[in-house]
Amino acid sequence: MKTRKELKEQYKQMKYKIGVFCIKNKLNGKVFLGSSTDLVAIWHSTKLQLELNSFPNSELQKDWNEYGSANFEYSIVDEITQKDDYKGDYGKDAKALEEVYLEQMEPFGDKGYNRRSQISS
Repeated sequence: MKTRKELKEQYKQMKYKIGVFCIKNKLNGKVFLGSSTDLVAIWHSTKLQLELNSFPNSELQKDWNEYGSANFEYSIVDEITQKDDYKGDYGKDAKALEEVYLEQMEPFGDKGYNRRSQISS
């Protein structure tokens, strides 16, 4: 059995999928873009919030309630490759990558659920 110290070190060494994700409404094509340092966990968390009617984006929540979960799909748009010797902030890197995709895809208004204010000036 591993010691507590060994388990903590093992946890620190775990690598999660980091990057940008998309939730797409399959009926109207609208998308919601976001970023996370754990792309698997963010989907579970977001889906739970949507199912509990507590997701902060009211427009996405409204459509989720109206069309149902079966009409939405989750996908990873882009993933950041992690490096063992990297000392930066993957959270900031993921947010910067999200901003690039927000500018490229413009998921606002009729095209998506994001708000323009999400892009930094």
